Amino acid sequence: MAEPRFAFSAGSLDAAALQQTLTDPSCGGYVAFEGWVRNFNEGRAVHRLEYEAFEALALREGERIVAEACTRFGVVNARCVHRIGDLALGELAVWVGVAAPHRDEAFRACRWIIDEVKHRVPIWKKEHYVDGDSGWVNCERCAAAAPGAVEPHDHSHAHDHSHAHDHSPPATPDYSRQMALREVGPLGQARLRESSVAVIGAGGLGVPVLQYLAGAGLGRLVVIDGDRLEASNLHRQTWFALADCGRPKADLAAARIRALNPEVQIEAHGLRLDAGNAAQLLAGCDLIIDCSDNFATKFLLNDLAHELSVPVLLASVHQFEGQLQVVDPARGSACLRCLWPQATRDGIVGNCTEAGVLGPVPGILGSLQALEALKILLDLPGRLGDEVLLVNLLETGMTRVRAKRAQGCEGGPCGRAAMALHDTRQALAKISSGSGAGLELDFDDLAQAISAGYSVIDIRAPDECAADPLPGFVRRIPMEEMLAGRNLPAEGRYLLVCSRGVRSRSTCEALRERGIHAAHSLRGGVQGRTWPAPRTTYL
Repeated sequence: MAEPRFAFSAGSLDAAALQQTLTDPSCGGYVAFEGWVRNFNEGRAVHRLEYEAFEALALREGERIVAEACTRFGVVNARCVHRIGDLALGELAVWVGVAAPHRDEAFRACRWIIDEVKHRVPIWKKEHYVDGDSGWVNCERCAAAAPGAVEPHDHSHAHDHSHAHDHSPPATPDYSRQMALREVGPLGQARLRESSVAVIGAGGLGVPVLQYLAGAGLGRLVVIDGDRLEASNLHRQTWFALADCGRPKADLAAARIRALNPEVQIEAHGLRLDAGNAAQLLAGCDLIIDCSDNFATKFLLNDLAHELSVPVLLASVHQFEGQLQVVDPARGSACLRCLWPQATRDGIVGNCTEAGVLGPVPGILGSLQALEALKILLDLPGRLGDEVLLVNLLETGMTRVRAKRAQGCEGGPCGRAAMALHDTRQALAKISSGSGAGLELDFDDLAQAISAGYSVIDIRAPDECAADPLPGFVRRIPMEEMLAGRNLPAEGRYLLVCSRGVRSRSTCEALRERGIHAAHSLRGGVQGRTWPAPRTTYL
């Protein structure tokens, strides 16, 4: 069996043995690159190094890089092996070997492979210094900045130990262009520096919001997002890189903010905001910006705005359209509960995953959020009041729609929001006490759920069921029928499934409100899973 062209190794690398795998009598040029662990980095003493990789994606991308090099430079063979795990000083961390008829193409292919690996393969390293560690750093940041530069930990066979030093003063943030505006000036800039903003979600909306607020020089940004980056995110979340896939979005966003503006104090929380942790996470914030993709979070933030007396800037996207709304208790503005007394269930309206979206659409809505946030923080004219801004990007139009406060809420906090938040906390207390525990369950095989005494119900639409059928023992009841009140015995035990687990979770919450307490959702849904072949009879 042929050796893979790209591989990871948890053990020591033997350069001589690796070289032998490329032996070919037709090749007169052989070039190898070796990267070793040395005892210092950026002026700090190092005592060991760690590497970690998102292997599912990394192996595919690494193989693609080496294959591209063979085609691009006309080399006969090439390989790359990268260490993972703990490495001691002097150990070989990465090896690249190229065999070609002539030396020129071998040299160029070798250099190209290591540069592409550094930029494209999801590998992270952690420098363990004598006085602490660097944290996990994407190796893309460690790649050569320009042709001819030498990676601090890399040594070619020529053993060139020369290092160029740039003694120019480090760049510092410059806000002169926005301070030139009469509405901003030095006082406005000082106001931004004293501001603290929480951004809930670091995705399609959150990326432009965080970019512009960090660039504007805010004093403190709190980022809350419990998701990890997926390749399908990148067409609209263009701040991130393919090599970042698999990493927590909150951590990635924090790293980008530090690189853009090190003056900003950044707090990153890789978790889901809920009624139990919100007060602690949002403490001290002057403004909350909703960049989430689900109704549960939006209505929770709406309710928290009234309790915390902090304005919240809400936005949502659906295909080519979007809307913005500011809920500001201090200004007595209308809120989501005034417009929709009952929170919309997640899954009724498709999110970006289910309904689709073009990348610039959330980018434009997020940019509008950032602009509106700066108007609020700087107290600029033209802010959204009791209005919802509707944006139709297919027709490039914007409309402001008047939003009125609900009867009985004039002149004080929104009573509906306060009651909803109370009910949410009551439900959370039940879950914590165990009476409502286990809303989401994990099963590797749906037959296991049947064996455990659950009735498995597929709530997907008929076309989804036909395109990706489940085993025959699974009942089909569309979500709309479940929410419309289709009766299920209250004493039964149910496992609801949908594509990604969002609609099933929301439907379970509705069932539990109707007294069906043993309703559960399959965590993560059925998308991408392999099940036994469907049967024609129900059990």
